[in-house]
Amino acid sequence: MIEVGRLCLKIAGREAGKYCVIVKKMDESFVMVTGPKELTSVRRRRCNINHLEPIMEMLKIKSDAPDSDILKAYQEANLIAKLGLEARPEKKAEKPVEKKEKAPERKIEKRELKKEPKKSKPGKAVKKPAKKAEKKELKKVAKKSSAKKPAAKKAKK
Repeated sequence: MIEVGRLCLKIAGREAGKYCVIVKKMDESFVMVTGPKELTSVRRRRCNINHLEPIMEMLKIKSDAPDSDILKAYQEANLIAKLGLEARPEKKAEKPVEKKEKAPERKIEKRELKKEPKKSKPGKAVKKPAKKAEKKELKKVAKKSSAKKPAAKKAKK
């Protein structure tokens, strides 16, 4: 019953309830199936035969046939209308031109903001960055405080 070209209904997984075609028998438990994706939204993948319910319909295809051949076989067998399937065109991502134009403007604005000094609100003091000499002193103090501490006494047996 499980053979190349057999039309099946997926009964488990994310594609449950959708039709697929067996393209290749992998071993006793697994087969390669495809929808094809443009027609039934089932992509080509390995599937456990326990997750498939075979249908009496068969397509005349070769083992490992491409999706274009499978679509032709669907049309020849008049299964698209019989199963109520519609061929969906593939979506192609369009690159918006507007985003490319806006990107350089944002960079220019950021550069301009970096050049301008920050304005403080009245009544609040602005922190000044520490001078190099102060930074060196802080590092020396940190080194002294992180000096080796005496090892803990060994525990008595």
